[in-house]
Parts: sequence; structure tokens; C-alpha cells
Amino acid sequence: MNRIEKSSSVSARWLRAALLALPLLALQLVVSQALMDAGYTTGVAFAQEKAKKNQQETRRTPALRNKVYERLSEAQAFIETKEYDEAIEVLRKMEEAGGKRKLNSYELANLYNLFAFVYYSQDKYLEALGEYEKLVAQPDIPLAMEINTRYTIAQLYFVMEEWRQGVDALHAWFDVTESPSAQAYILLGQGYYQIKDYDNALKNTLIAVNMYKDKGKVPKEQWYSLLRFLYFEADNIPMTVTTLEEMIVYYPKKQTWVQLSHMYGESKQEAKQLAAMETVYVQDLLDKGREQITMAYLYLNADVPYKAARVLEKGVGDKSVEDSSRTLEILGNSWRQAQELKKAIPVMEQAAAKSEKGELFCRLGSVYLDNDNFKKAIAANRKGLKRGGVKRPDSCQLVLGMAYFNTKNYAGARKAFKEAAKDKRSRKYADQWVKYMNNEIDRQKKLQEDA
Repeated sequence: MNRIEKSSSVSARWLRAALLALPLLALQLVVSQALMDAGYTTGVAFAQEKAKKNQQETRRTPALRNKVYERLSEAQAFIETKEYDEAIEVLRKMEEAGGKRKLNSYELANLYNLFAFVYYSQDKYLEALGEYEKLVAQPDIPLAMEINTRYTIAQLYFVMEEWRQGVDALHAWFDVTESPSAQAYILLGQGYYQIKDYDNALKNTLIAVNMYKDKGKVPKEQWYSLLRFLYFEADNIPMTVTTLEEMIVYYPKKQTWVQLSHMYGESKQEAKQLAAMETVYVQDLLDKGREQITMAYLYLNADVPYKAARVLEKGVGDKSVEDSSRTLEILGNSWRQAQELKKAIPVMEQAAAKSEKGELFCRLGSVYLDNDNFKKAIAANRKGLKRGGVKRPDSCQLVLGMAYFNTKNYAGARKAFKEAAKDKRSRKYADQWVKYMNNEIDRQKKLQEDA
């Protein structure tokens, strides 16, 4: 696996984890705000019923009698002072009344509304939900009252994490309302997200976002987060990128820049991928080891090994990046590619010492050879081969043979080249070295004979 493949693999796993985590947080925030916006006040519903004319149905709503109004007001007074037991007692007596005191459907609806509020105030959501269900079951109640209550029912299902029931309740609300809000569509989209119906989640989330845009308003950050996730889940990379690009304009946070960088990588826009990640790095915001390693990979992929080395050197130095064998290997290779051999060698020595396999010793041996440290090259390659776990033993034998040759240990070199030639990938090169070595030995003999 080359540098680019490794970088893409790391990025994809990290990005997917990040995207999976965000929408759940968004849902909790939006539902909580919706509950506040819904108007959970102690005001009795009958006191202010101002439905718009275009929401009216031909309903003959029964009258609210003065004595009933007075008893409901009495219960409300107890609610305002948080004397909930006293309020419940008043409401229970009203509910149990018979004869002339028996309540009509509209009076019962207001009664259940107050019951529900008492239970909601005590975090008894299931009981509150039961009272609201009884409210909407009453015939001939004002349409505005039914609309508000059905929306509240849906919200309560979401608070209780009963996602399917919440979706169904929202659809019942959509059936009776003429002007659904963007908040309602986003709530429905989040409900579908929770039951993993991502197609419908995307459809409704997009409606909410576009409704805000059409009014010249900026969609909320949580909406963008959900939309981005849903596009990503649908494998629609171009729209995931577009969503992140819009999001970064209004919410230029570190994590959004990082995710945008990864998505540029997914869409093979390497220059933009590097630029987006570097935007965060130059602000010194990449405080996690995996982020800094990703930054280093991006620099390596862009053939800027010196910057890659500086990123990792700083991270290892301030301990934000673990000085594992793998990290030190990347750092050493970065210095090596930057032609900074004096910096590469000690780092690769540390990397090899921390590794349980011989692979890094063979790579270290190659660095020693490049720096004309032939004895160290021999020692490192022999240690690597002895330890095992070397991906290309033939390459290690080639380096060993060249190191032996440069120390004039021709027997050792011949043996190493012979081992390398057992692998067809190195056979030609090993044979060339053997031929060259034989010619050199013959040349030296002739020089001695002529002396």
C-alpha cells in the first residue's frame, strides 16, 4: 500500500466515524428547542384560540361554560405555583363530574391539556402523552387546538425516543396543517434518520434547508450536519462536498475544515484536500495525533516531505503524537525523502528499536548504505533478517551484499547476492552485482600481479 492509499484509508475510517456521531447530537438539540418553541406554558388553551381563517374547518365547537372556566382557572393557579397535586385533584373532580356538570368535548379537551401540562412539568412524558392523545380524540375541537396538540404529541414521542411513533404522529400533524414550517420538516427528517430510512430523511432535511435558503436565512449548523451525513451515506460525494463548502462559509469550525479536506480526498481533489487541512494546521488547531499524521501524509503525497517531517517532529516533541515505531518510521522516511539523512538516521534507529519485526532494521540498513555507513548497514540488515518479518528479504540481502562489497568482504557479498537471486524480482540485479564484483576482483588481482 503506497502513501496515498494509506492516507485515504486512514481518512475514510476517521471521516465515517465522525459523520456517524454528529446527527444524533443534532437531533437532541433540535427536539429540545422545538419543545420550547411549542408553547408549553401554563396558559389554558381555551383562553386564546386565534386560528387563522384558512385553518378553520366547519366545526361546531361546543361552548365553554363559565363555571368550567372558573374551575380550570383554579387548576391553572395551582400549576403556576407548582402545586401539582392540588391541580390534579381539581382536574380529577371535574373529570368525574356528572349530570349538569358533565363536561362537553371542548371542555374535556381543555381539561386534558392541563392534565398533560402537569405531567410534562414533572417529566412524566408517557402520562402527558396519554392526555394529549385523549385531547385530539375529542370531536369538534378547534382546528388550531388539534394542530398544536398533534405537533406536541410528535415531539413527545421524539423526546421518549419512540422514533417510529414520532414519525407517524408528525404525518398526522402534516395532514391537518396547511403551512408546515422548516422546523417540522427537519424534525421529520431526523425521525427518519433515527429509523434508518435515509432516503426520506434526506428528502425532508433538504426541504427544510431549502425553505430557509428561499427566505434568505442561513440553515442551522445541525441541519447542515445531518444533510452532509445523509449525502455521504448515499455515497453522493459531490453533494457531500457542496454541503460542506456551504457549511464552512457560515460555520468555519475546525472539524468542518477537516471533514471537507477528507471529502476532497474522496473526490480526488488532492490540491484542495491539502489546502483545507493546511488551513486548520497553520492555525495550530490540529491537536490530535491522528490529525497531525493525516497532515503529514498529505504533505508526503504532495511531495513536500520536509513539511511532513516538521509536522511529525513537532507532534512527537510536544507529545500530541505518540512516538510509536510506526510514527517514527514515517518521520524518518520523511526526513530521508527530504534529503536530511542526518536527521533521518537517529529517528529510524528509534523506530527500529521499538519494532518487534526486522523490517525497519532493513530499511535502516538502506539508509546507512546511502550515507556510506557500511558497517552499520551490515549490522542493521543482519539484525533485520535474523529478527524476521521482513516484507522483501531479497531487497534486504541486496543491500547487505552491497555493504559487504564496499567493505571488501567479497565472500559475504557473494553469499548475500546468492540469497537475493533466489527471488526472481531481485535475480537480475543480484547477478549484475555478482558480475561487477567478479570483474572488480579480477581487476584487483591484475593490479597486484603488475605491481
